Formats: sequence, structure tokens, C-alpha cells
Amino acid sequence: MYNWRTMTAEQQTEVLKYRHLYGYPSHSPPHFESEEPHCYHLSAANYEHAVIAGTSPDRLAEFATMLCGTLADCGTLHAWCVLPNHYHALVETADLKRLVRSLGQMHGRTSCAWNREDNLRGRQCWHTCMDRKMRSEAHFLATQNHIHHNPVKHGYVRKWEEWPFSSAGGYLDEVGREEAARIWEGYPVLDMGEGWDWD
Repeated sequence: MYNWRTMTAEQQTEVLKYRHLYGYPSHSPPHFESEEPHCYHLSAANYEHAVIAGTSPDRLAEFATMLCGTLADCGTLHAWCVLPNHYHALVETADLKRLVRSLGQMHGRTSCAWNREDNLRGRQCWHTCMDRKMRSEAHFLATQNHIHHNPVKHGYVRKWEEWPFSSAGGYLDEVGREEAARIWEGYPVLDMGEGWDWD
């Protein structure tokens, strides 16, 4: 749906027809619920990927703390990373609906606060949160690598542990560099995120 504005009217009609056929929302990602605990890759971006969350290190740090608290309240947080215009998290939860609702409320609170601080009342700060259920251990580990590698991918740092708004440093301390390197080589990110995870 990030390509919506570049589609022809006919293409837009076809996309909407397909989404309605399968019961998906017109323009936001579908959320697939389950009563069993599952791991999900969650991601959300500032509207049109504008830098809003990260206009200053203090704002980014405050938001990272708020995000981690919100996610931990709703499940087990395995990995996370906050960049100036988007975030990623790997979370295990049995109540995806509650988690997505809590993130929506957090998006609303931060939008109000940031718009007040920036004197931009009415600005849309967030795009809808996306979730992707992990299909296997390999999917989980590749996603974990993707999340920790995100600041490097976007050119903010050269090494995972140099980015302070991420779980990468704690992860490296926990598993050790040799094991982290083995997992990186065994579960590469390949083209994960291409077409939507951009600046």
C-alpha cells in the first residue's frame, strides 16, 4: 500500500477489490488474531517516513522508553529498534488485539505531545502499525537480525552496538559475539524490508 499514490486509478480499484474480497481493511494492514501466544514482527513509521520521532536524541530516547514499556506490558519483548522515523519490534503475545490497541493509544499520545512541541497542530504523525506473525524459528532469527541491523542499513552507525535506541547491545552481551555472528550468517536478512522499510 506504500505504492498507492503511484498506482493508476485502475490499479487502485483492483487492489481495493482484492483487499475487500479477503476481508482486509481498505488501506491499513490486516491484523490476524490468535488465542495462542505467537511472536510478531511489529513496525510503524512516521507518516510518509518524515522524521518526527527523532527530531532530537532526547525525544528519541523518551519515545524508545515509552515503546518498550508499552510492548512489555502486553507480552515478551525479544528485540526492538527505534530510528528517527520508524520502529521495529519482535514481540511474543497471546493478545495481539490488545497490543495493537495499546500501540495506537501510544501513537495518539505522542502525536499530541509532538505536535504541541513543534507547533504543528493537526499534523499526522504515524502510519498504521503493521504486524507479521513469525512462521518458524528461521523467520524469527532473520527478523531479529533485521531489527538489530536496521541502524546500520540506514547508515546511522557502522556497528549494531553503536546505536543506543535498540536491544542490540544487550543481545550481544547475552549471546556473545561469536554466537551472534553464527546466527547472522545462518539467518541472513536478504531483501527483508525492501519497498517499505526506507527513509
